[in-house]
Amino acid sequence: MTTNPMIRLRRVTKRYTRGGETLTVLDKLDLEMEQGGFYALMGPSGSGKTTLLNLIGGLDKSDEGSVQIEGEDISAMDGAELAAWRAENVGFVFQGFNLIPVLTAQENVELPLLLTKLSRAERRQHAQTALELVDLADRRGHRPSQLSGGQEQRVAIARAIVTDPKLILADEPTGDLDRKSADDVLALLQRLNREYKKTILMVTHDVEAARRARSIVHMEKGGTLGQIETVEDFTTASAARARH
Repeated sequence: MTTNPMIRLRRVTKRYTRGGETLTVLDKLDLEMEQGGFYALMGPSGSGKTTLLNLIGGLDKSDEGSVQIEGEDISAMDGAELAAWRAENVGFVFQGFNLIPVLTAQENVELPLLLTKLSRAERRQHAQTALELVDLADRRGHRPSQLSGGQEQRVAIARAIVTDPKLILADEPTGDLDRKSADDVLALLQRLNREYKKTILMVTHDVEAARRARSIVHMEKGGTLGQIETVEDFTTASAARARH
């Protein structure tokens, strides 16, 4: 456990009801993560990785327990408070990009800024800066259909960071990409973590993607937490398993 964690979950339980059956996705989960970390969340399907990401990002609320970000209990916020908190603090990156097909890259990146008090000129400048950071300034006038999958995901990352959030939450961000495009996206996430001090949580099934993080959070089937280990320990253990 960290001394002064940015993210602190205490006995968090999340259930869903499907077809009259209650499924416990997270079960009295305790977890702490530090500011400036880059965490890869790994585990089998149904272990609660995406649910955990959604709770930390304020997209969903726990049934029991508390979710605290920088000492603020977001699990106690109402819908309007959560929406305002998300807009200011969190950037989301999804596997499917979620870009608007009829908008240009520039316009897609500007979308989160429409909720701010920035002028049109200021929104344009912020979006251009974000696109420059992901090396796509020369593609700002292109629509998603005119971009490769890797470029689309980089536009999605630019959209996620345009509001300068403290947290970046990425759910299988390389799942639909070839290895080269995936490596480019992962290198960008590493840069955002190391140079810009963004705290990143990334759900992934990809061992190569997980190695780009700094820590691995293992989720177990049944909504419980396995070990948290450094990438170095994870790599050593993976190599040992491969030899045997």
